[in-house]
Amino acid sequence: MADHDHSYKYLFSHARMVEDLLKGFVKEDWVNGLDFSSLEKVNGSYVSDDLREREDDIVWRVRWGTDWLYVYILLEFQSSVDHWMSVRMMTYIGLLYQDLIQSKKLRYKNKLPPILPIVLYNGDYKWTAATNIEQLIQEIPGGLTRYRPSLQYLLLAEHTFRDRDLANLNNLVAALFRLENSRSPQQLYDVVVHLLEWLAEPEQNSLRRAFTVWFSRVLFPARMPSSDQPIIEELNEVRNMLAERVKEWNRESLERGLQKGMQKGMQKGVQKGMQKGALQVLTRLIETKFGPLPQNFIVRMEQADDEQILLWSDRILTAEKLSDIFGN
Repeated sequence: MADHDHSYKYLFSHARMVEDLLKGFVKEDWVNGLDFSSLEKVNGSYVSDDLREREDDIVWRVRWGTDWLYVYILLEFQSSVDHWMSVRMMTYIGLLYQDLIQSKKLRYKNKLPPILPIVLYNGDYKWTAATNIEQLIQEIPGGLTRYRPSLQYLLLAEHTFRDRDLANLNNLVAALFRLENSRSPQQLYDVVVHLLEWLAEPEQNSLRRAFTVWFSRVLFPARMPSSDQPIIEELNEVRNMLAERVKEWNRESLERGLQKGMQKGMQKGVQKGMQKGALQVLTRLIETKFGPLPQNFIVRMEQADDEQILLWSDRILTAEKLSDIFGN
């Protein structure tokens, strides 16, 4: 879990990841007015009045016109949903505002900058926690409700995004979500090929390295036995390794398919043989009692299933004519 947190923090310490996060997953008009060239990471190790450090936060600021807008990213990788996430987020944002005030970093003396709070969740369970703190506060009639605080955060639950939608985005964060949600070596390989293309320029070396670390410390340990986990130093090595895995996976899938087909064929053959034997016995019993069967009854018997054959066999004992067995 610690490696997961640190690897994600490493990824989102790159401006390109934050830019793709906002462009690809915040569907609001104000995003178009951001100057992404101004993205600047903010030190998240500010200390609150009770001396608890907030070192796990990822905080960026970006210019919107002549003003700064802050992006607060909270990575949530626990297996269960935190019912009180809204309270945590309100506290963290309050600490950030407090730090901006105390460090005298406000552009306008009496105004606080806007903050976009984002919770990035990669758990398997559906997120059921309130996304606005006002949903957690008991309503009291008579006017007290109007004093209830309101703070909304943006929830991005990775498992809720469909692969075919993410695949249409030329977006590094979408690629990360696809990797997390992947179910086969082929899916992983396809995404890595795109990553190598998008991160080919020398200025992307650090981000390419961050993805390599993420594969090594997060994805491979989660998907492979410890004895099979490779030591990788470059993203190219990930691609080459996955190419071999795809070959092995396709070969194993083909072998499993052949085995399944043979088993199914054998079962079908045995069932068909048993059904043929039951028909022969039924035909002999009927002809012994009523004489040779007309052709239309023979056709009906050849087209019957096991349940129908059993039903006709039961009727022989009491039947006085063919219609008592086969009906009208």
